[in-house]
Amino acid sequence: MDHGTRQDTQGLTHRVMASADRQPFDVAPPDTFGYHRRQVDRFMARARVAYEGAGGLRSADIRRIAFDAVKGGYAADQVDDVLDRLEDALAQAERQERIRSEGEEAWSARVQGSVEILRGRLGRPDGERFRRPSRAEAASYDVGGVDALCRRLLARFDGQAPLEANEVRRAVFSAARGAEGYDEAQVDAFLDASIDVLTVLD
Repeated sequence: MDHGTRQDTQGLTHRVMASADRQPFDVAPPDTFGYHRRQVDRFMARARVAYEGAGGLRSADIRRIAFDAVKGGYAADQVDDVLDRLEDALAQAERQERIRSEGEEAWSARVQGSVEILRGRLGRPDGERFRRPSRAEAASYDVGGVDALCRRLLARFDGQAPLEANEVRRAVFSAARGAEGYDEAQVDAFLDASIDVLTVLD
């Protein structure tokens, strides 16, 4: 990675953090749910420390963060927007670092290998892409909703239709119970891996 590219990725992260500093999150009305303000403030402080040089924050950390929903919290859509942009900025920086350390050809081969692994599961028939929970009362995801998103992912990786990482991040599935649905943990892990690939392809 040349110096100019490194400056570009650092500059993008700087713009995201500066935007969050200039535009504090709105507070939801007292009877409306938002994100727990103290939790958000603590995480943004951690992100700011990481940005200023301490490190220790990766794009995957942003994706996995969860805040409690409370009345009168920060407006969720505004917080989500900043987190999405921060995740993208960190993912770009991580991609450039990998290219620098591995070389363009090796990096491209690794990404293509990841796509092929994902396509292997995406190409399975509807209703058979993920395991079903063994416990009858276990929470699970609606099969139809998950399969619909998987078909869109397959079309994206085949170059047939657009699909952005944000659309996968924001995906919400109806709840199911036990073997009526797909195992939540397995679906979540697969979608995390898909987002990792989409962020470097976009």
